[in-house]
Amino acid sequence: MSDDLDRVLTAAQEWLSAGKGVALATVIETWGSAPRRVGSHLVVRDDGLFEGSVSGGCVEGDVITEAQDIIKNNGFRRLDYGVADATAWEVGLACGGRISVLVQAISPDRFAPALLQRLHHARIHGETIALQTDLTTGATGVGDTGDFVHVYAPPLRLAIVGAVHIAQALVPIARLLGYAPLVIDPRGLFAAAARFDGETLDDDWPDEALARWRPNAASAVVALSHDPKLDDVALAAALRSPAFYIAALGSRKNHAARRERLAALGFDAATLDRVHGPAGLDLGAANPAEIALSIAAQMTAVWRGRLAADGRGRL
Repeated sequence: MSDDLDRVLTAAQEWLSAGKGVALATVIETWGSAPRRVGSHLVVRDDGLFEGSVSGGCVEGDVITEAQDIIKNNGFRRLDYGVADATAWEVGLACGGRISVLVQAISPDRFAPALLQRLHHARIHGETIALQTDLTTGATGVGDTGDFVHVYAPPLRLAIVGAVHIAQALVPIARLLGYAPLVIDPRGLFAAAARFDGETLDDDWPDEALARWRPNAASAVVALSHDPKLDDVALAAALRSPAFYIAALGSRKNHAARRERLAALGFDAATLDRVHGPAGLDLGAANPAEIALSIAAQMTAVWRGRLAADGRGRL
């Protein structure tokens, strides 16, 4: 699990632990062709070292200079840039967009250091958290009402058990949807780097791989191997976790037999209902790419609340 926000949080926490002054810059409004979305962050250390981005490089230099002054004064400041602003031309935002950036000292009065840990914890556990900021005082806290509210969704992850053709199609679709995929398969050449160029692979048994991966409430687990020795242990591990989507390939007859095997491991009917089997929405899929699409669609429907985790909701 790693993305822009994780790098920003890690850098800020490490700098604070080392006794450095730190400021947080946040995009709070955009218009036109602004290069970064609302909620994007940049953290700045008192010596000017920074991590993250609020404009893709256009205004970072000016924001960093302002942030160093804000750190000294334990303050906050709203910075507005746009094509009508001479400063925007000087710093490079001359592409037709406008952007507003809030810069706050990371301190108890502005953006408390404990909030960094709260965000980090929420992301690890797959939780959504909302932070609200009073733009008059520059103080940020947990809540969903205020002058500026930003909701931090957890990073989505997908564990695919079985490095088969469907997995090769599902991985790029998942990436486009914002998931970080992991492909698990202990069967020799199945999970070969040449078949999944640049992707994260694990050749351990699924229960061991998932124990390390630790599925959370923003995680999906899909069993594609057609081998009960792999799929069953993966599903058992997933059912013991808060994973929001669990699915397995196979016919209805095969799925009924799978339920019996999992029931013998101690799972009750309500828990077994969490396994979507056969995996995917009924799109009439007839090839690996279409099956992967049907799985991705079902996974999206569950995540977005259009389909219950046990499959009983209606689109």
